[in-house]
Parts: sequence; structure tokens; C-alpha cells
Amino acid sequence: MTTLGRASSDRSHPNPEVPMTDGQTEAAAAPLDASGLPLIGGPDFPIGIFWTPPPDQTTQARYQEIRDAGFTFVITGNYLDDGNIIGWALQQADQVGLKVLISDDTQIRNLTRWFTISDDRSVPMSITTADGRTLMQRALDAYGGHPSFAGFNMFDEPWPDLFPSLGRAMGIARALRPSMLPYTNIAPDLGNPPGAYAQFVENFIQTVQPALLSFDRYPILSSGLDTGYFSNWATIRQAGLNHGLPTWTFIQSVGSNTFRATNGAEMLWLINVSLAYGAKGIQYFTYWTPDPARGEGFGPAIIDLNGRRTERYRAAQQINTGWLSPVGRQLKPLVSDQVSHFDDPAQADGVTAFAADDVLTAVSGDPVIIGRFRSADPGDRTRWLLIVNRQYDRPASATLSPVPGRFGGITQFDPRSGTYRQVQNDRITASLSAGEAALYRLS
Repeated sequence: MTTLGRASSDRSHPNPEVPMTDGQTEAAAAPLDASGLPLIGGPDFPIGIFWTPPPDQTTQARYQEIRDAGFTFVITGNYLDDGNIIGWALQQADQVGLKVLISDDTQIRNLTRWFTISDDRSVPMSITTADGRTLMQRALDAYGGHPSFAGFNMFDEPWPDLFPSLGRAMGIARALRPSMLPYTNIAPDLGNPPGAYAQFVENFIQTVQPALLSFDRYPILSSGLDTGYFSNWATIRQAGLNHGLPTWTFIQSVGSNTFRATNGAEMLWLINVSLAYGAKGIQYFTYWTPDPARGEGFGPAIIDLNGRRTERYRAAQQINTGWLSPVGRQLKPLVSDQVSHFDDPAQADGVTAFAADDVLTAVSGDPVIIGRFRSADPGDRTRWLLIVNRQYDRPASATLSPVPGRFGGITQFDPRSGTYRQVQNDRITASLSAGEAALYRLS
């Protein structure tokens, strides 16, 4: 886990951008079509949490509280690492309609973390492929009957020398239960030589063959904004497009020794930037506040250590139910076509500056990020624009001019009604509060 990583029982590992070594090129089994998998398939936009309520707070009321805040799934954690308590958590999720990705099951940790899967019996600390199937089947027998069961969190932030064995584990999971999601999340770009992170991501995809591409980076620091966030997203976005993988991310809803606590506008901003870069799933780090005994200085998250809702609960609830869920349903089936920044104040590396093209001729006003989307049907000339305030601490207004005569009408999405309403045909004027975004359709 990196210094900007999520709470885990494993806090350190080698640099994730170390090149693959000899013998690490074995690819996993080719992935199945992921479009029907839990959370990836269907119209609903996946909105998840990491760091669930602890064992003594794993109740139906607590899981209903999660659901009421607009979350659709949980990734277990926070000492839910015993088969009995994991099963109990699944029961609570069953009752309220949440989906669950299980972390820290003993069988899965043996399969992916503690042993290498290899039929070469000379490999130290190894298990055979048949042993791996046995471990996975035990886990499926224990949890697979629950309606809430979505899959397993196979490994968080794996480093390159684990990719081959993790890929074999993913292949075993697909073979035994094609309908479940074998999930893993990768480390962020830690600022090593240019191109190293892109190669790391490519190695991960080629070797592990994931069903989706998820990463975490927490850019709102005590010292200000980590503008490398944009280039990190650009790398993930391009890799996802290259391989046809949906991209997910974590947004920070807690502070620590490294990054500071966020307010509602900042959480909204992180979500909207991610949507502009093509995110097909959003996860909050963290929901429950991590125990201070972990030594990382975590402050109150969405729920504090005493089980009380913080101001971030209400903010997340408003964001999820009033914006992210409805707008996510609009964006989920679309293809990210382009991302550009207009008048970006940081002129950050890896950012594509706005330039006139066959969709937009000009932008004026305050700094904005423009995420452009198209239908998966190549014959559909409709375009969607998600206009995001580049700033999370002040309002912005920008005017965008579409190419004259290219589109017959411009409509703006209303998240309250789930419909589009007509706006001026010759230009778009977006007036945005701090962290806010607006979605337009050009048809």
C-alpha cells in the first residue's frame, strides 16, 4: 500500500513501477465478456465504499444506513476477516439490497497473497492450480449463495512480481464462477520516470487480465492540490479505452497524515473530474473511520469512530442520490471521446489543453474541464459534454460554442427528473458552483 493508499493490513510493498522480471510474462486466461458481471453490467452506476462498519456494528440498521446514503455496494474490511462475520455481513447486505465484494477471506488470501500458484513443484511457497481451484471453491461454497455476493477483492495494489500468480487466480475465479466479479485495485503513479506508470498499467492488464481497471489517488493534500492527479487519470483512461475496460477510482472522504479531510464540494469535485475522465464506477475511501491504532492519523470519515454521522454523510448522500446516480446512468453506456482543460491554472503535466475541433469552436470564461462522450454506436453523431468546474473552492462560469450547423439541438440533463431540457442552440453557458458539473447533449 502506498502512502496515499487505503487502510489495509499490508502497508508496504516494493515500488509498483519496477519493470517485469524474467519469467513474469505468462498471461492469465483470456477474460470473459465483463458486460454482464455484477456492478459492471446493467444501467445502475456503481457507487461503493471501502472500510465497512466493524464487526460489532455489522447490523441491518447500519447497512440500511449505507444504502440510504445512495451507495450500491461495499468492499468489506475493518476487521471483517473471519468467515462467520463475513457471512453475517452478507446477510445484512441481502436484506437491504447492497452488493458485496469480499476482502480478507482466508481462502482468497492464501490463493492470491501468501502462496504462488504454480504447477512447478520447485517454486517455493507454491500451490498447484488444482489447489487453487479447491481454495476458490471453498470460498464460493461459503458465500456464493447470498444474493448480495458480487465477487472477491482479490488483491489490493499488487506489485509486478505478483501479477502472474494473480492472473492465474483470476482465471480460476472466472472458470469456477463466470458470473462473479474478481476485483483488484492498482496503485497510483508514484512519480517515477515518464512512461514507467503506463508500462506498469499495461503489464498489469496483459498479465492479470482484469474485468475492470481501478486505481486510487488522493490529491487534496494539506499543502494543496496534487496536480499529478490529472495525468494519472489520463493514463488510466487511455489504458481502459485501449483494452475496452471500464475504469473505476476511489475518492477521498477522510483525512490522514498525508492528505486532508474533504468537504462536500471537494468530494463532488473529485467525482466530477473522474466522470469527465470516463469513470464508470466511484468508490469512497473511507466510509467508517479507521482505528487510530493503525498509526496513519486518520480523522473522521463519513461515519466517525463512535458510529456517528459526520457532515460527509449528508454530503455523500446528496451527491450520490441527487447527482451521481442519475448522471452516472447517463454516462455509463457512453464512450469517453476526449478530455480537455480550458485555461487550467496549474498547467499541469499530462493535461490536454482545449483546442477547437469539429465539435467545439471556442470556450471562454473561467477554467473548466470538458469531458466529451459519444455513443458506442459509431454511426450516432450525438455528443455529450460534461462541463466541470476546474476549482473546488469557488464558482465558475464558462461559455462553449459548438460548431455552427453541426447539431440540431442542445439539451441539458436535469438530474431531478432524469430528463433533458432544451437550451440555446448556438452556445452553452454553464454556471457552476464549487466542484459542480453540468451535462449537455448535442444532437
